[in-house]
Amino acid sequence: MSSQEEWNAFEEVKKGSADEKRDSEEQKEKETVGDRLRVNEGSDDSIGDRLRVKEGSDDSIGDRLRVNEGSDDSIGDRLRVNEGSDDSIGDRLRVKEGSDDSIGDRADGSGNEANGESESDESEKEAEANQNDDSVVDDEADSGDEQVEISSRTRTKSDTDPTAHAGIASIEVKVNAIDEANKDDGKPQRPDLTLNIPAPVENLPMPSNSLSLTERLERALGSVAPLMREIFGDFAPFLSKTLLGSHGQELVLGGLVTLKQSSSVVELVMLLCSQEWQNSLQKHAGLAFIELVNEGRLLSHATRDHIVRVANEAEFILNRMRAEDVQKHAEFESHCAQTMHNRKEEEKLCDHLITSARRRDAVVATKLKEKILNILTNKHGAWGTDAPVVHEFCKLDSWEDDSRRRRRFVKNSYGSAHPQATLKAAIEHGATEDAVMAAKEAFHTHLQATKQAQLTQDFTDEELLQVDEKELDMEFAGPVALSTQCKLIAPGVVIHGTMSITKFELYFEMDDDDPHNKTLDSKVLQYVDYIHGKWHFNEVRAIFTRRYLLQNVSIEIFMSNRTAVMFAFPDHTTVKKVINALPRVGVGVKYGLPQARRSSLAAPKQLYKLSSMTLKWQRRELSNYDYLMYLNTIAGRTYNDLNQYPIFPWVISNYESNELDLSLPSNFRDMSKPIGALNPTRKQFFEERYNTWEHEQIPPFHYGTHYSTSAFTLNWLLRLEPFTTLFLNLQGGKFDHANRTFHSPLQSWKNCQRDTSDVKELIPEFFYLPEMFYNSNNYNLGKTDEGLQVDDVLLPPWAKSPAEFVRINRLALESEIVSCQLHQWIDLIFGYKQRGPEAVRATNVFYYLTYEGNVNLEKMRDPVMREAIENQIRCFGQTPAQLLTEPHPPRNSAMHLTPMMFSQNQEDVCMIMKFLSNSPVTHLSANTHHMVPTPAVVSVTANHNFSVNKWNETSSTSASTTNNTGNTEKTDQPQLPLSMDQFLVQHTNLNRRTLGDNFDQRLTVSHSSFVVTSDNKHIFACQFWDKSFRVFGVDSAKMIQVVYGHFDVVTCIARSESSLNQDCYIVTGSKDCTVMLWHWYARQQAIMGDNGSIISPTPKATLTGHEQEVTCVFVSTELGLVVSGSKGGSCLMHSINGDLLRSLEIPESCVTPEILTLTREGYILIKYDRGVICLFSINGQYLRHTEHSDNIQAMVLNRSGEYLITGGHEGAVSVWRTHDLNQLYNYPTCDSGIKTLALSHDQRYVMAGLGSGCIIVFNIDFNKWHHEFQDRYQ
Repeated sequence: MSSQEEWNAFEEVKKGSADEKRDSEEQKEKETVGDRLRVNEGSDDSIGDRLRVKEGSDDSIGDRLRVNEGSDDSIGDRLRVNEGSDDSIGDRLRVKEGSDDSIGDRADGSGNEANGESESDESEKEAEANQNDDSVVDDEADSGDEQVEISSRTRTKSDTDPTAHAGIASIEVKVNAIDEANKDDGKPQRPDLTLNIPAPVENLPMPSNSLSLTERLERALGSVAPLMREIFGDFAPFLSKTLLGSHGQELVLGGLVTLKQSSSVVELVMLLCSQEWQNSLQKHAGLAFIELVNEGRLLSHATRDHIVRVANEAEFILNRMRAEDVQKHAEFESHCAQTMHNRKEEEKLCDHLITSARRRDAVVATKLKEKILNILTNKHGAWGTDAPVVHEFCKLDSWEDDSRRRRRFVKNSYGSAHPQATLKAAIEHGATEDAVMAAKEAFHTHLQATKQAQLTQDFTDEELLQVDEKELDMEFAGPVALSTQCKLIAPGVVIHGTMSITKFELYFEMDDDDPHNKTLDSKVLQYVDYIHGKWHFNEVRAIFTRRYLLQNVSIEIFMSNRTAVMFAFPDHTTVKKVINALPRVGVGVKYGLPQARRSSLAAPKQLYKLSSMTLKWQRRELSNYDYLMYLNTIAGRTYNDLNQYPIFPWVISNYESNELDLSLPSNFRDMSKPIGALNPTRKQFFEERYNTWEHEQIPPFHYGTHYSTSAFTLNWLLRLEPFTTLFLNLQGGKFDHANRTFHSPLQSWKNCQRDTSDVKELIPEFFYLPEMFYNSNNYNLGKTDEGLQVDDVLLPPWAKSPAEFVRINRLALESEIVSCQLHQWIDLIFGYKQRGPEAVRATNVFYYLTYEGNVNLEKMRDPVMREAIENQIRCFGQTPAQLLTEPHPPRNSAMHLTPMMFSQNQEDVCMIMKFLSNSPVTHLSANTHHMVPTPAVVSVTANHNFSVNKWNETSSTSASTTNNTGNTEKTDQPQLPLSMDQFLVQHTNLNRRTLGDNFDQRLTVSHSSFVVTSDNKHIFACQFWDKSFRVFGVDSAKMIQVVYGHFDVVTCIARSESSLNQDCYIVTGSKDCTVMLWHWYARQQAIMGDNGSIISPTPKATLTGHEQEVTCVFVSTELGLVVSGSKGGSCLMHSINGDLLRSLEIPESCVTPEILTLTREGYILIKYDRGVICLFSINGQYLRHTEHSDNIQAMVLNRSGEYLITGGHEGAVSVWRTHDLNQLYNYPTCDSGIKTLALSHDQRYVMAGLGSGCIIVFNIDFNKWHHEFQDRYQ
């Protein structure tokens, strides 16, 4: 075949290949990108797997096709002229847009030329070479245009994207270098831009025209052939799947064998230029190449996206780290600032505590100074004089007894007659000119006395700074566990301050910088005891949650010194924290509830349900007064908040008759109705108001005022300090008009019946405090419109004295008529008639702001509105917490009081027990309660021997048994209540029943020479010559402790009531004129002092004031009093803290007190040497006396203190009524004198110790002399 024919054939093949390629491109445009990317439909191999150079190789095609090894740019990135262009590399490498010549066409021309070379001669080869050179020149020209286009696009890309400059420049350099080499070779070979050409072509020698075509091919393709063989070897699996022509598979297999076995370039050219190879390439390789390029582009996009994503993630991480650094820096700064703030607060707190300690020490020092001055300057002191005292002001002490009664008065160093208030009231109320002038004169006199008193000043700030710092460090050794802002709620005043709780102590300190505290009246603050308060945890006895302004944000703490303190906190959460920080005492042991913090946090309804006090009241084990006080206590009523003062009912309705018969129901108030509904006319008015009420925001109500407010309470107690000062502070410094001042129970009762704005009930003091009816401080309270001077309270005709009025009022409260209907009044105040439909039916609805739950002050953000609501709550009063939602059970009948009431009268004498020693029985102690381990009656005789006589609890005059049929039969053999000590019966081990012989024989043995503990385990004895008193064990008579303290012989000894753990006070009197108070600890079985020593204990207090030897003493823990008498007639009353309260003024006929005793009701009974018995009040007021013909040697009171039993030298045992000293009954006279008396715990037996060595047991029933039950014994 000639060269021309071969060329024509080549052109035809070329045109056919172009047509096939055009068809292939049209078909390709119809396919989706996903179809183009798949090599075989349904193949599970990923693109990366198909593009691997070798099977199992980890290098992808993109890695092998990089222009420079190690470059991070993929082929697609390097070949892409503009980022995001949709043109493939193959499209960009076309010479001109729309050209039909593809890369495959050019490759086919080169292949045809190689095939023709083997059959033509040298001349034909040269001609053909020249012809090919012409085509090569055209191709090179096209290639030059293409290079210009690529270069311009590259420049554009590099201008816009600097990151693509390096890759594009590399491609341009390499392509230009290869084109220049091909020009020098004169061959139309287009280099594959995707191949990594191993060496530059500039080093090839210039071709010579004398070389043959084979040599020229060898020279031109010698360096490319190895790479081609490697590529075909590596792509054999891919080519075997792609070249699917008639001979494609055979060509691939055969060609691969040829390429591996031969290194000839001619064979490679012949293989590539064969017709089958060209057809297969044109049909399949173009599409595969385009897919390869597209896959590379997608891979490059994926790589770029991955890099961008990684970069974004890195930037995000960096930003987050930067933000974290900023946050940590801010947190560090905040932590530093908070640390500095906490340190400043801690330093401030420390300074506050140190200042508080100094002020507290100053207060304590001031009180001690006043105490010492009082001891020295009173008329019984070393500096005392007999000059009469003009007037001594007193105030009501905060000491409470077991029934929560405050009856004790103490000296008031701040007391006055308040002449300034009298003057302001006289001017404002239009008094006469004489009254105004008298008020002015009294005021100027008071100013002069005040100036003299101010000469003795308290500690200054400079003196406070000199307090020893070591003592302060010791005081505040423990860390502060809790510190919070709070309010001290005291009567009539609210003080803002700080509470601090350490490991063992509780502190409160007033905040002097608080604006509210600066507005408080200094005269009111003088009566607040705990402005700088400190309490040890051992002093805490009970903790109750309380309400303040109807919010559950306060607590009340009851202390061992029988006082209570109340605090209010910001919220209820703080209340829980404070209770958790305080000791776990609950609400105490009085109400039978567990000593746990949950008891302190319990709601009033829960306390009522869990307590057994209602059952005790029903069984008549609890008085009406005590039960009402119990209900007030658990319902949140307290002495510390005058807006929540305890509530008691009006009982008596007759205040006009001369005599009051408590057996007539007409003399009593109807307890089933509220005080506002007792008058039918006024009740109709209140019901009409309720039914016609039309206000949208305020619910309807019957009463616009309340039955208990601070103003009502202060009006009742106007004549007593500190309530006088509180009343003046409430009234703007002046007394109220005399018409509105409480001056008569009759007038107050009438106002409660007819005045629509007066529905007040009573307060507890009406039933125990006669001093509230005396104007003991001589206040000028003005005159009424009728010209009546208001002074002492005008009592009803049936009450001859305030004490008589209080006694009758209490009798009426405890009467059977009131007991039968008291539960109905409880329903109105504390029960189911307090709120809801039952309250409406009972005409018992008050203003809505008096009830709990109608307003939440914690959520109020408007301070003006909050203050207005608080003032309304203060003015309108506060309803107690509702304790039960069902009717209260009634009290049991009086038939359950005692079976003896309806039985036959018993004989007076129950039994007689005679001791063989015949020594007078000088002391009897009957501890017969069933809870005592060994109930017994301990007796001590004049020869200092003692016996422990067993008490039989089931004793009766006639024992009874039950037979099998259930019938009760009486036995003939009675069981006596007392059995003699077995040691005395058997006459063995008598040494275990003697106290020795070391007693001073100059002193007469009496009842006051011995004391037995309440558990019958120890005996205290005095009158020892070595000036001591001693403690003996009852079981063995072994001496346990010897206590020294007095400077002379101890003449008398007494014991107080015992606590639950059997601890008690022991008081001793001596010839050295002193009285000492000691503390007995049952657990240690010894007397211990503040020094903690048993060998040499110190007394709790040393009481002075007597001028001669002390003859009798008595101590009451409940009342906090120690009463002592000495030769010469002086009787002194001290507090347990050692303060001399007062001396008892005795009649002229009395010389030396010999026996004294004290009742729970506050009556002091003293027997003098001439048979005179005197009666005093708890506050030293002389009431009456009586003379007895017999020389009384023993006295004992019943449990209630209503009856007195005496025994005389002539052997007579008598029963007296205490309040009037009226003799009620005389027992048969005994054969010898009565030396001592004792009562059994059940109050059914009286035991008398006789001078003949006998013990006589009498039967007794005090109900025989009760005013309501005495007629049943007739």
